[in-house]
Amino acid sequence: MMTTDYKKADSPTLGLYLHIPFCVRKCHYCDFYSAPTDPRMQARYVAALVRDLIATAPKAHGYTVDTVYIGGGTPTLLSGESLALLLDTVRGHYTLASGAEITVECNPTTLTDGLFERLVTAGVNRLSIGLQSANDRELRALGRPHDFDAFVGTYRAARAAGIKNINVDLMFGIPYQTRETLQQTLDAVLCLAPEHISAYGLRVEEGTRFFAQRGSLPIADDDTVADMQEQIAAVLARAGYLHYEVSNYARQGYRSRHNMRYWLGAPYLGFGPAAHSYFEGVRTAISPDTGAYISALEQGNPPLVCERHEISAHEAREEYVMLRMRLLEGIDEADFLARFGVEFEKTYGPLDKLLKGGLLSRVGGRIAFTERGMYVSNAILSDWLDFER
Repeated sequence: MMTTDYKKADSPTLGLYLHIPFCVRKCHYCDFYSAPTDPRMQARYVAALVRDLIATAPKAHGYTVDTVYIGGGTPTLLSGESLALLLDTVRGHYTLASGAEITVECNPTTLTDGLFERLVTAGVNRLSIGLQSANDRELRALGRPHDFDAFVGTYRAARAAGIKNINVDLMFGIPYQTRETLQQTLDAVLCLAPEHISAYGLRVEEGTRFFAQRGSLPIADDDTVADMQEQIAAVLARAGYLHYEVSNYARQGYRSRHNMRYWLGAPYLGFGPAAHSYFEGVRTAISPDTGAYISALEQGNPPLVCERHEISAHEAREEYVMLRMRLLEGIDEADFLARFGVEFEKTYGPLDKLLKGGLLSRVGGRIAFTERGMYVSNAILSDWLDFER
């Protein structure tokens, strides 16, 4: 169910990301681009996305789309008919692979009757549900608009509709969380047996409510957060989940194929305000302004691009290392040499200390972080890579 190297596929493949910038309200930790909405704005926005998809389709000629990801925001604030229209547009104007992974993000409390059934009919075969915690006190502290019972109802409704591939998003290091309440969350989620679990450490980002409260947030210290990360990995490993990326765990055959695109440096096109693309060696970002995005497309113009950057050879190598080292498989030394014309150690220095310290492994010509190494991967990568450049 996973392509391991998109560059070696028989024909070039492509991912599509569709951003839905609407939420019921902003969670206290969230710095993603999103805002409240109304039905009229939603209708205009969906029409703009359709126009954008159609206008961009010629760029994708010769590519086969094998992943589609509708994220946000909260995509399930849109009706099933609107989401189906977006997927019908993809199907009608792009070459969509048979068995393509089609994911929709979902938050509890945003469901309408029959929504999941409509999504399944439209071809959605993967759902990503934002839970974060099974503890209602922790959910309130995060500003989440749901409780754990609402999540369970959403999960069961998705299963009843026939969705057989579900991811559950969790967070650790959040206000009031302890190792005991984290364990309770893990136990509650494992009882439901999702195919995939993402677990992200809380980051207090500028511009969020938590950033304004950062001096008084009741959060664990760094050592406890590190212990929580180890706890998650150990518990999920015993339950049969492979820790295949720093923050992601999957049952056999259920890695996120769309997210693998990002980590393998495979091409994708993004649609909607604040959406990013990586296509034919160029990274672009659309301006984070929903009104401007809609207006441009209503007037027959392309959306405003606020960032365009052609990747240099040096940046391509740095990105390759940074992204591949997030994965369980790490870097193939022969592939690195073939791509960049230099041996890994001649570029980034001797690895003996990290190997002897149990932070790196070197097996079968591959360099990868060990489980322990993943916990300090950012520090090691900072030593290797020229992030500022």
